[in-house]
Amino acid sequence: MLHLKKLSKDFAGKPLFVDISWHLKKGERVGLVGENGAGKSTLMRIIAGEVESTSGDIQITRGGTVGYLPQDGIVAKGQPLFAEVMTALSELQEIEREIAQLTARLEHEPHDAPGHDQLLDRFGHLQEEFRLKGGYAMESEVGNVLTGLGFSPADWEKECGEFSGGWQMRIALAKLLLKKPNVLLLDEPTNHLDIEARNWLEGYLQNYPYSVMLVSHDRFFLDQVCSRIAEVWNHAITDYHCNYSNYLVQREERVSALREAKKRQDEEVEKMEDFISRFRYKADKAAMVQSRIKQLEKIERIVLPPERRKIHFRFPTPPKSGKTVIELTGVTKAYGSNVVLENVDLTVESGERVALVGHNGAGKSTLMRVLANADVTSGAVKDGHNVIKDYFAQDQAQELDATRSVYDEILAESPYDMVPQLRDILGAFLFSGDDIHKKVGVLSGGERNRLALAKLLLRPANLLLMDEPTNHLDLFSKDVLLEALKHFGGTVVFVSHDRHFIDGLATRVVEVGGGKLENFYGDYEYYLEKTAGTAVAAPGQDGLGRLTPVKGEENTAAVEESSDPRLSRQQQRELDKQRQKEERARERKLSEIEDKIGVKEGELAKLEEEMAQPDFFNDHEAARIAGERHASLSSEIAALYEAWEAI
Repeated sequence: MLHLKKLSKDFAGKPLFVDISWHLKKGERVGLVGENGAGKSTLMRIIAGEVESTSGDIQITRGGTVGYLPQDGIVAKGQPLFAEVMTALSELQEIEREIAQLTARLEHEPHDAPGHDQLLDRFGHLQEEFRLKGGYAMESEVGNVLTGLGFSPADWEKECGEFSGGWQMRIALAKLLLKKPNVLLLDEPTNHLDIEARNWLEGYLQNYPYSVMLVSHDRFFLDQVCSRIAEVWNHAITDYHCNYSNYLVQREERVSALREAKKRQDEEVEKMEDFISRFRYKADKAAMVQSRIKQLEKIERIVLPPERRKIHFRFPTPPKSGKTVIELTGVTKAYGSNVVLENVDLTVESGERVALVGHNGAGKSTLMRVLANADVTSGAVKDGHNVIKDYFAQDQAQELDATRSVYDEILAESPYDMVPQLRDILGAFLFSGDDIHKKVGVLSGGERNRLALAKLLLRPANLLLMDEPTNHLDLFSKDVLLEALKHFGGTVVFVSHDRHFIDGLATRVVEVGGGKLENFYGDYEYYLEKTAGTAVAAPGQDGLGRLTPVKGEENTAAVEESSDPRLSRQQQRELDKQRQKEERARERKLSEIEDKIGVKEGELAKLEEEMAQPDFFNDHEAARIAGERHASLSSEIAALYEAWEAI
């Protein structure tokens, strides 16, 4: 379907690819991976014909078509949504128009008129072509694609210019999918999709009849869709015929084997070079020396791929907050007549990692702003004791000053005592050397997000409110952020459409929708089990869009007691599994409290050792502060033991 022959691309004399030769077969679904700046998007644009290669050829099957969806920059306006998307089927529409014209002519033209038979032949040919190409179902297909991508029927007659940037990309994606090119190139197609739309797109691409090549920073999406991974790395492409999770394992095995082989080769080369240098000037060893030199020249040196640059950071140690971090009571938030949240209650406790989920427009970002700014129509938002918040908005990267340099941007909001550490913080987020002098306006989406995240390290906070922090981050940076948040000592409330990220972090899931909130006390897998078969997942699918057996009376939500004799074995197994998950969640909570008790008791023991010193009470002010600290620690430990006993 697609063949790259010795393809090379240089930028300002620096090679991006060198002599790439690569095949894409019909029906293959390939994930293109590599760190930011490796050249994934450039390679797609070269294949799409938007950028010229420095050298080499691209061959596509005769009559083959290529369709390309960039990351952003596409805007449609001037006509209603449905009519705009229908333009993707312009060939069918043209056939339909010609059929209508021929119908009108045949209605008025006598059957014995000259050319009548030719008209009938043309009419029959067009009707058959229209049928074979799905013309009679094209409006239905457009409706299915629009619905799958999250557009409601009420949106279909809206003028395209009314839709925002993320929805504009959905319009472009809908048109591209309907065109069904032979080679479908998708650059970050999930960036602007909620979980439901991602699930639908997964199923669509799994059944796509032609070839697909995509870039995505959603690990689960890659695992579900792709059966082959092509890694762009070190000016070349390396193939792995597996999904993304297996690719990570195979790549590590390959690099480890290369390291071992290089180590052995280096040892052998060192021995040869040592022999040559020792006996070079001895006549009786001349033949042997020349033999070693020739052997050395023939050795094909193993080159290890350079280590990937990764973000390395940990959030600052947060100050201690009270048990209740933030509490919403009877909160309503409306924009004019549009009520987004209606009389909702929510309590977030210290140490929780709360994921807000729901379809686009359900009110997740509104709830985050309420938590951050207490901007409500009615009701109350109460922060807990000693709570220090830091809010990462969905468009946080857009709030950066494009005219400043990277260093000046972070300096502008830095406390005085953090200034000496700014270069280290920027280095941890891959801004080093001259990178810190780049203007913010020329940074990529991923670089902007990294800079916005770096600013979170400037002030210690114990409540992080993060709305889509993973947007535009590559897969490796997402994993590092996930690990940093797992080790964060405070509380996190976050929104993400990345299922791997949610599954790895959430200890509680709050579903936002219809103006209400519903709590699920457990991890993301537990939430998916509890909502299987509801509006969150399509019928016949689980919450991840995978096919599942239809459950009727076996729905575990209907099971009240394990001792009920009406339970089937399947129901009993599911109920036991659910209870085991709840027990694991309880044990995790107990373990967290026990760790906190250990830390506090350690602090108390250290303080008592200091207070036991003979001259400790000579300083009356220090003694007074120590006494208050001792009383506070004792109170905190008692409260922790009460919480432990309650669980």
